[in-house]
Amino acid sequence: MAIGDLVEVETGSCEDLHFLDVGMYDTPEYGGVYVLDAERPAVVETGLGTRAADILDAMARVGIAPEDLDVVAVTHVHLDHAGGAGHLARACENAEVVVHETGAPHLADPSRLVEGTKAAVEDQWQYYDDPIPVPHERIREVTDGDVVDLGDHELRVHHAPGHAPHQVVFEDPANDAVFAADAAGIYVPQLDDVVQTTPPAQFHFERALTDVDLLRELAPETLLFTHFGSAETDGLLDRYEAVLSEWVADVEAAREELGDDEAVIERFQRETEMGDVWSERKARAETRLNTRGVLGYLDYRDRDD
Repeated sequence: MAIGDLVEVETGSCEDLHFLDVGMYDTPEYGGVYVLDAERPAVVETGLGTRAADILDAMARVGIAPEDLDVVAVTHVHLDHAGGAGHLARACENAEVVVHETGAPHLADPSRLVEGTKAAVEDQWQYYDDPIPVPHERIREVTDGDVVDLGDHELRVHHAPGHAPHQVVFEDPANDAVFAADAAGIYVPQLDDVVQTTPPAQFHFERALTDVDLLRELAPETLLFTHFGSAETDGLLDRYEAVLSEWVADVEAAREELGDDEAVIERFQRETEMGDVWSERKARAETRLNTRGVLGYLDYRDRDD
Protein backbone atom coordinates (compact mmCIF):
# COMPACT_ATOMS: atom_id res chain seq x y z
CA MET A 1 0.00 0.00 0.00
CA ALA A 2 0.95 3.62 -0.51
CA ILE A 3 0.12 6.55 1.74
CA GLY A 4 -3.53 7.46 1.20
CA ASP A 5 -4.54 4.07 -0.21
CA LEU A 6 -7.86 2.65 0.97
CA VAL A 7 -8.47 -1.10 0.69
CA GLU A 8 -11.32 -3.40 1.57
CA VAL A 9 -10.33 -5.86 4.28
CA GLU A 10 -11.06 -9.37 3.02
CA THR A 11 -8.89 -11.37 5.42
CA GLY A 12 -10.73 -14.27 7.00
CA SER A 13 -14.43 -13.57 7.48
CA CYS A 14 -14.14 -9.78 7.46
CA GLU A 15 -16.90 -7.76 5.81
CA ASP A 16 -17.96 -4.10 5.86
CA LEU A 17 -14.40 -3.12 6.77
CA HIS A 18 -11.87 -0.86 5.04
CA PHE A 19 -8.31 0.10 5.94
CA LEU A 20 -6.58 3.41 5.17
CA ASP A 21 -2.83 4.05 5.18
CA VAL A 22 -2.52 7.40 6.97
CA GLY A 23 1.19 7.76 6.32
CA MET A 24 2.43 8.04 9.89
CA TYR A 25 5.89 9.60 10.06
CA ASP A 26 5.71 10.00 6.25
CA THR A 27 6.23 6.23 6.12
CA PRO A 28 4.02 3.95 4.01
CA GLU A 29 2.74 0.72 5.53
CA TYR A 30 3.43 1.82 9.08
CA GLY A 31 0.14 3.16 10.47
CA GLY A 32 -3.51 3.03 9.51
CA VAL A 33 -7.15 3.59 10.38
CA TYR A 34 -10.13 1.26 9.99
CA VAL A 35 -13.54 2.31 8.66
CA LEU A 36 -16.32 -0.08 9.68
CA ASP A 37 -19.43 0.37 7.52
CA ALA A 38 -21.82 -1.01 10.12
CA GLU A 39 -25.44 -0.01 10.75
CA ARG A 40 -23.90 2.47 13.16
CA PRO A 41 -20.72 3.36 11.26
CA ALA A 42 -17.44 3.55 13.14
CA VAL A 43 -13.83 4.61 12.65
CA VAL A 44 -11.33 2.64 14.71
CA GLU A 45 -8.08 4.54 15.41
CA THR A 46 -7.44 8.07 14.18
CA GLY A 47 -3.74 8.48 13.37
CA LEU A 48 -1.51 11.38 14.31
CA GLY A 49 -4.08 14.05 13.45
CA THR A 50 -2.15 15.18 10.40
CA ARG A 51 -4.35 13.34 7.89
CA ALA A 52 -7.84 13.78 9.31
CA ALA A 53 -8.95 15.00 5.87
CA ASP A 54 -7.82 11.68 4.40
CA ILE A 55 -9.98 9.82 6.92
CA LEU A 56 -13.01 11.93 5.99
CA ASP A 57 -12.27 11.26 2.32
CA ALA A 58 -12.03 7.52 3.03
CA MET A 59 -15.37 7.65 4.80
CA ALA A 60 -16.89 9.38 1.78
CA ARG A 61 -15.49 6.72 -0.54
CA VAL A 62 -17.10 4.05 1.64
CA GLY A 63 -20.37 6.02 1.63
CA ILE A 64 -20.36 7.48 5.16
CA ALA A 65 -21.10 11.19 5.53
CA PRO A 66 -19.53 13.01 8.49
CA GLU A 67 -22.91 13.52 10.14
CA ASP A 68 -23.65 9.79 9.85
CA LEU A 69 -20.56 8.59 11.71
CA ASP A 70 -21.69 7.28 15.10
CA VAL A 71 -18.46 6.08 16.74
CA VAL A 72 -14.81 7.03 16.81
CA ALA A 73 -13.04 4.29 18.79
CA VAL A 74 -9.42 4.52 19.87
CA THR A 75 -7.60 1.57 21.38
CA HIS A 76 -5.46 3.84 23.57
CA VAL A 77 -4.46 7.46 23.82
CA HIS A 78 -0.94 7.31 22.42
CA LEU A 79 -1.10 9.97 19.75
CA ASP A 80 -0.34 7.65 16.85
CA HIS A 81 -3.71 6.07 17.69
CA ALA A 82 -5.71 8.96 19.18
CA GLY A 83 -4.08 12.08 17.78
CA GLY A 84 -6.89 12.63 15.29
CA ALA A 85 -9.78 11.98 17.70
CA GLY A 86 -10.53 15.64 18.31
CA HIS A 87 -10.24 16.48 14.63
CA LEU A 88 -12.78 13.77 13.74
CA ALA A 89 -15.08 14.72 16.61
CA ARG A 90 -15.14 18.30 15.35
CA ALA A 91 -15.92 17.20 11.77
CA CYS A 92 -18.38 14.43 12.74
CA GLU A 93 -20.68 16.17 15.16
CA ASN A 94 -22.84 13.13 15.99
CA ALA A 95 -20.02 10.70 16.77
CA GLU A 96 -19.16 9.59 20.28
CA VAL A 97 -15.49 9.04 21.03
CA VAL A 98 -14.88 5.69 22.74
CA VAL A 99 -11.80 5.26 24.93
CA HIS A 100 -10.74 3.38 28.05
CA GLU A 101 -11.71 5.23 31.20
CA THR A 102 -8.10 5.90 32.27
CA GLY A 103 -7.35 7.56 28.93
CA ALA A 104 -10.46 9.71 28.75
CA PRO A 105 -9.06 12.70 30.69
CA HIS A 106 -6.20 12.93 28.16
CA LEU A 107 -8.62 13.29 25.26
CA ALA A 108 -10.51 16.04 27.06
CA ASP A 109 -7.28 17.83 27.98
CA PRO A 110 -4.34 16.60 25.87
CA SER A 111 -1.73 18.93 27.38
CA ARG A 112 -0.01 16.30 29.57
CA LEU A 113 -0.28 13.76 26.77
CA VAL A 114 1.49 16.15 24.40
CA GLU A 115 4.23 16.79 26.96
CA GLY A 116 4.77 13.08 27.50
CA THR A 117 4.70 12.30 23.79
CA LYS A 118 7.30 14.93 23.00
CA ALA A 119 9.58 13.42 25.66
CA ALA A 120 9.02 9.91 24.29
CA VAL A 121 9.29 10.48 20.54
CA GLU A 122 11.89 13.27 20.64
CA ASP A 123 12.51 14.68 17.13
CA GLN A 124 9.73 12.54 15.64
CA TRP A 125 7.34 15.17 17.06
CA GLN A 126 7.71 17.06 13.77
CA TYR A 127 5.34 14.51 12.21
CA TYR A 128 2.52 15.15 14.72
CA ASP A 129 -0.31 17.65 14.69
CA ASP A 130 -1.40 19.32 17.91
CA PRO A 131 -4.41 17.34 19.18
CA ILE A 132 -7.77 19.05 19.56
CA PRO A 133 -9.54 18.50 22.91
CA VAL A 134 -12.64 16.33 22.74
CA PRO A 135 -15.60 17.79 24.70
CA HIS A 136 -16.35 15.77 27.83
CA GLU A 137 -19.91 15.13 26.74
CA ARG A 138 -18.71 13.54 23.51
CA ILE A 139 -16.49 10.98 25.26
CA ARG A 140 -17.76 7.52 26.14
CA GLU A 141 -15.57 5.92 28.78
CA VAL A 142 -15.37 2.13 28.58
CA THR A 143 -13.73 -0.58 30.58
CA ASP A 144 -13.19 -4.32 30.39
CA GLY A 145 -16.38 -6.18 29.45
CA ASP A 146 -18.23 -3.22 27.95
CA VAL A 147 -19.83 -3.50 24.50
CA VAL A 148 -20.21 -0.79 21.86
CA ASP A 149 -23.33 -1.68 19.86
CA LEU A 150 -22.98 -0.94 16.15
CA GLY A 151 -26.13 -2.77 15.08
CA ASP A 152 -24.91 -5.55 12.80
CA HIS A 153 -21.48 -5.39 14.46
CA GLU A 154 -20.31 -4.75 17.98
CA LEU A 155 -17.03 -3.84 19.62
CA ARG A 156 -16.43 -5.90 22.74
CA VAL A 157 -13.94 -4.16 25.01
CA HIS A 158 -11.03 -6.08 26.53
CA HIS A 159 -8.50 -4.30 28.72
CA ALA A 160 -4.92 -4.98 27.56
CA PRO A 161 -2.61 -2.82 29.70
CA GLY A 162 0.85 -4.22 28.88
CA HIS A 163 1.70 -1.68 26.19
CA ALA A 164 0.00 1.12 28.13
CA PRO A 165 -2.47 1.08 31.05
CA HIS A 166 -5.15 2.78 28.92
CA GLN A 167 -5.00 0.23 26.10
CA VAL A 168 -7.92 -1.95 25.08
CA VAL A 169 -8.50 -4.29 22.18
CA PHE A 170 -11.87 -4.33 20.42
CA GLU A 171 -13.33 -7.70 19.47
CA ASP A 172 -15.70 -7.74 16.47
CA PRO A 173 -17.41 -11.16 16.64
CA ALA A 174 -19.31 -10.64 13.37
CA ASN A 175 -15.98 -10.46 11.59
CA ASP A 176 -14.27 -13.00 13.86
CA ALA A 177 -11.59 -10.35 14.27
CA VAL A 178 -9.91 -8.23 16.93
CA PHE A 179 -8.63 -4.69 16.55
CA ALA A 180 -5.38 -5.57 18.25
CA ALA A 181 -3.97 -2.13 19.09
CA ASP A 182 -0.30 -2.76 19.98
CA ALA A 183 -1.02 -5.89 22.03
CA ALA A 184 0.25 -8.23 19.30
CA GLY A 185 3.15 -6.07 18.20
CA ILE A 186 3.71 -4.43 14.84
CA TYR A 187 2.83 -6.54 11.83
CA VAL A 188 5.13 -6.02 8.86
CA PRO A 189 3.35 -7.11 5.65
CA GLN A 190 6.58 -7.14 3.63
CA LEU A 191 8.01 -9.74 6.02
CA ASP A 192 4.76 -11.42 7.06
CA ASP A 193 6.12 -11.17 10.58
CA VAL A 194 5.74 -9.18 13.78
CA VAL A 195 8.23 -6.95 15.57
CA GLN A 196 8.19 -5.46 19.05
CA THR A 197 6.60 -2.24 20.18
CA THR A 198 7.81 -1.29 23.68
CA PRO A 199 7.80 2.49 24.01
CA PRO A 200 8.29 4.49 27.19
CA ALA A 201 7.02 5.30 29.65
CA GLN A 202 4.52 2.63 30.71
CA PHE A 203 5.49 -0.56 28.87
CA HIS A 204 5.27 -3.56 31.22
CA PHE A 205 6.68 -6.86 29.99
CA GLU A 206 4.71 -9.35 32.08
CA ARG A 207 1.43 -7.56 31.41
CA ALA A 208 2.25 -7.52 27.71
CA LEU A 209 2.64 -11.30 27.79
CA THR A 210 -0.71 -11.54 29.58
CA ASP A 211 -2.23 -9.49 26.76
CA VAL A 212 -0.94 -12.04 24.26
CA ASP A 213 -2.63 -14.74 26.33
CA LEU A 214 -5.85 -12.72 26.24
CA LEU A 215 -5.75 -12.64 22.46
CA ARG A 216 -5.14 -16.39 22.42
CA GLU A 217 -8.24 -16.88 24.55
CA LEU A 218 -10.32 -14.72 22.22
CA ALA A 219 -8.95 -16.82 19.33
CA PRO A 220 -9.95 -14.50 16.49
CA GLU A 221 -9.53 -15.65 12.92
CA THR A 222 -8.09 -12.24 12.02
CA LEU A 223 -5.92 -9.69 13.80
CA LEU A 224 -6.47 -6.09 12.75
CA PHE A 225 -3.22 -4.23 13.40
CA THR A 226 -3.01 -0.46 13.52
CA HIS A 227 0.62 -1.05 12.56
CA PHE A 228 -0.04 -2.42 9.92
CA GLY A 229 -3.09 -4.02 8.37
CA SER A 230 -4.96 -7.29 8.68
CA ALA A 231 -3.46 -10.76 9.02
CA GLU A 232 -4.64 -14.24 9.83
CA THR A 233 -3.95 -14.93 13.49
CA ASP A 234 -2.46 -18.36 12.91
CA GLY A 235 1.01 -18.47 14.47
CA LEU A 236 1.41 -14.72 15.00
CA LEU A 237 0.68 -14.70 18.72
CA ASP A 238 3.24 -17.40 19.46
CA ARG A 239 5.67 -15.53 17.26
CA TYR A 240 5.08 -12.23 19.08
CA GLU A 241 5.53 -13.84 22.49
CA ALA A 242 8.92 -15.13 21.32
CA VAL A 243 9.92 -11.84 19.68
CA LEU A 244 8.98 -9.78 22.71
CA SER A 245 10.69 -12.10 25.18
CA GLU A 246 13.88 -12.18 23.14
CA TRP A 247 13.87 -8.41 22.73
CA VAL A 248 13.55 -7.68 26.45
CA ALA A 249 16.24 -10.25 27.26
CA ASP A 250 18.59 -8.76 24.65
CA VAL A 251 18.19 -5.22 25.99
CA GLU A 252 18.74 -6.41 29.55
CA ALA A 253 21.89 -8.31 28.54
CA ALA A 254 23.24 -5.30 26.65
CA ARG A 255 22.73 -3.06 29.68
CA GLU A 256 24.59 -5.53 31.88
CA GLU A 257 27.44 -5.69 29.35
CA LEU A 258 27.78 -2.00 28.47
CA GLY A 259 26.67 -0.33 31.68
CA ASP A 260 25.51 2.77 29.83
CA ASP A 261 21.97 3.19 28.52
CA GLU A 262 22.89 5.48 25.63
CA ALA A 263 25.46 2.93 24.47
CA VAL A 264 22.75 0.25 24.62
CA ILE A 265 20.42 2.36 22.48
CA GLU A 266 23.17 3.09 19.96
CA ARG A 267 24.03 -0.61 19.65
CA PHE A 268 20.47 -1.57 18.76
CA GLN A 269 20.13 1.36 16.40
CA ARG A 270 23.21 0.15 14.52
CA GLU A 271 21.89 -3.39 14.40
CA THR A 272 18.32 -2.71 13.24
CA GLU A 273 17.34 -4.43 10.02
CA MET A 274 14.17 -2.41 9.49
CA GLY A 275 15.79 0.36 7.45
CA ASP A 276 14.93 -1.40 4.21
CA VAL A 277 11.30 -1.63 5.33
CA TRP A 278 10.51 1.80 6.81
CA SER A 279 13.55 3.97 5.88
CA GLU A 280 16.75 4.18 7.86
CA ARG A 281 15.61 7.27 9.76
CA LYS A 282 12.31 5.77 10.91
CA ALA A 283 13.92 2.43 11.76
CA ARG A 284 16.52 4.09 13.98
CA ALA A 285 13.91 6.27 15.68
CA GLU A 286 11.66 3.27 16.28
CA THR A 287 14.54 1.27 17.73
CA ARG A 288 15.55 4.11 20.02
CA LEU A 289 11.97 4.44 21.27
CA ASN A 290 11.55 0.72 21.91
CA THR A 291 14.92 0.35 23.63
CA ARG A 292 14.17 3.23 25.96
CA GLY A 293 10.86 1.62 26.81
CA VAL A 294 12.49 -1.64 27.89
CA LEU A 295 15.17 0.19 29.86
CA GLY A 296 12.44 2.08 31.69
CA TYR A 297 10.60 -1.16 32.41
CA LEU A 298 13.81 -2.69 33.83
CA ASP A 299 14.22 0.30 36.13
CA TYR A 300 10.61 -0.08 37.29
CA ARG A 301 11.03 -3.83 37.84
CA ASP A 302 14.22 -3.38 39.83
CA ARG A 303 12.65 -0.70 42.04
CA ASP A 304 9.65 -2.94 42.63
CA ASP A 305 11.92 -5.84 43.63
